[in-house]
Amino acid sequence: KPAPAGWSRGIAVHESFGTLVAQVAEVKLVDGQPKVGRVITAVECGTPISPDQIAAQMEGGICYGLSAALYGKISLKDGVVEQTNFDTYRVLRNSEAPTVETHIFPSGNAPSGTGEPGTPVIAPAVANALLALNGQATGSLPFMKA
Repeated sequence: KPAPAGWSRGIAVHESFGTLVAQVAEVKLVDGQPKVGRVITAVECGTPISPDQIAAQMEGGICYGLSAALYGKISLKDGVVEQTNFDTYRVLRNSEAPTVETHIFPSGNAPSGTGEPGTPVIAPAVANALLALNGQATGSLPFMKA
């Protein structure tokens, strides 16, 4: 079904550690800045051992990846990194976390990793949603502009 009015969807796929992950990110612009409202994730990680743990890994990976994609700017001043702790390095807040739906597709293969594969997929999914939303390719991170 179509995205809700004012929202756009972007998709990305990634494979690592023997696990295939696809994500669809629903994104809208609020005051010119991206807001990710929902992420639908499909995971093929062989024989799933603990579905709740797989879902938790995807949720955590998405939030970690969104922190980097939205806010992950590192700046230098006189050769020194300015962001020295979380008071100067912005991360995703709990109130900004999207709703995450995780769908697990067993393959019958040996179990594979789910700790990292959910992270690298979210930035390209958001970039593709932004492209669909405003017709402009995003060539750099972070997506949030000061």
